[in-house]
Amino acid sequence: MTLKALWILLALAILSPGAVQAVEPDEILNDPALESRAREVGRGLRCVVCQNQSIDESNADLARDMRILVRDRITSGDSNDQVLAYMVDRYGDFVLLDPPFKASTVVLWVGPAVIAGFGLLAVFGFYRRRKNDGVEGTTKEAAQSPSTVPLTSAERKRLKALLKEDDA
Repeated sequence: MTLKALWILLALAILSPGAVQAVEPDEILNDPALESRAREVGRGLRCVVCQNQSIDESNADLARDMRILVRDRITSGDSNDQVLAYMVDRYGDFVLLDPPFKASTVVLWVGPAVIAGFGLLAVFGFYRRRKNDGVEGTTKEAAQSPSTVPLTSAERKRLKALLKEDDA
């Protein structure tokens, strides 16, 4: 088998839908309709350990416990909304991958935009101050540094003497 073929097989294994699912065979319900509902609910719930994966994608022990809990609630007759409400009551709105917009979650929805806005204001302010310094490409302090003041005749003589010493 060539190296190219191995890379293709590796890519297929990583990108295949089965590689993403962490649901164990012993967790799967016998009724396909109930299992489908459990998967639908599981895709909307966040693993509170991993925080960026649904409970169906996570291999964490707590995610497994949450998957089993979802399946237990569904087999006991709860609707999908009742299961979600139970999980939110137990873990809070954070457990939802798409939390509702309300007072307790406003930071999750507005926070990134506010942080980006402050960043843009800081960049704008930096370049505006730089432009107002009057010297493009340098700061105000560098424009007023002693290196821009011409040398006196005594300083020029001393510099020539120092340069001659270095050549010798």
